[in-house]
Amino acid sequence: MAKRALSPVPTARDASTAVTPAAAAPPVAGVAAHRAPDDALAGDVLVRIRGAVPSLQPAEKRVAAAILSDPAGAARLSSTALAGQAETSVTTVMRFCRTIGLRNYPHLRVALAGAAAREDAQSADRLRASGDISEADTLAQVVDKIVYNEARALEETGANLDLDTLELAVRAISQARRIDIFGIGASGFVGQDLHQKLHRIGLMAFIWTDAHAALTAAALLGKNDVAVGISHSGATVDTVDPLEAAAERGATTIALTNFAGSLLTRSADLVLTTAVREMPLRSGSTASRIAQLAVVDCLFVGIAQRSYDRATAALAQTYGVVHQRRPHPHPGRRASAEDH
Repeated sequence: MAKRALSPVPTARDASTAVTPAAAAPPVAGVAAHRAPDDALAGDVLVRIRGAVPSLQPAEKRVAAAILSDPAGAARLSSTALAGQAETSVTTVMRFCRTIGLRNYPHLRVALAGAAAREDAQSADRLRASGDISEADTLAQVVDKIVYNEARALEETGANLDLDTLELAVRAISQARRIDIFGIGASGFVGQDLHQKLHRIGLMAFIWTDAHAALTAAALLGKNDVAVGISHSGATVDTVDPLEAAAERGATTIALTNFAGSLLTRSADLVLTTAVREMPLRSGSTASRIAQLAVVDCLFVGIAQRSYDRATAALAQTYGVVHQRRPHPHPGRRASAEDH
């Protein structure tokens, strides 16, 4: 059972502070080992920083804000200059580097320079579409910006999704007695999608979008079960509480969130993260939903692959029973040959 495989390894729920998905999951046979913390690619350092913001100390948040406001400029600064800009100490800057998984400040500068260069290589049209939606935008500009930001969310989520953790989540769900999914609002719609997919291939899955129903469901879980909590912010109490209750009862817990250091991850054995930059008019409900659905699709296909013949047969059977339905004749109209 995935739970026993996880138990010798410190997980997010065991730590006094939140950990990243890579730290929460042990290696899986046949899957490449996790990247070392200082092996971050230039392209994902900004994603790492944005995802870490909720769990940073106030002084570290100022360092993050200084970097995110001008990554290219920050890459040219000495640690002393960056500390001055963030109104903090060099020691805090060094601690910030370790917090986001980099060995030291030179590694941060190299990663930032690479990320800035990649953004500079974008076309003028894409740069034009990267801003927030304003009152003055035309409908064509609104479409450009939504499509650009959702495409970027998918690209960055795929590039930064921890495959080892995904594999463990696939294994745990595949072997579970039952799977309970918790999500509220837009995340609840994502949970419904996961539930429908799992149910179609014969897995015992449930979706709970009401806080009280979620808590009562969590109270009945045990060590052979899996609980999945979905929350973009990772701070939605109605999702955090049932996942915590499931963890207390020994279920394997999975968090799907945009922030690896959020409250939701503290009760999670496995953390799957999206990489979304939400803006005011799209906060928490559009690009985040698209990215979450992409992770759900990856989970589902991975699970279906583990029992390929059974899954494909179940999909064909469930499709057939719906596809073969015949429309009922309108009341008062005689059935024609087409009705048969």
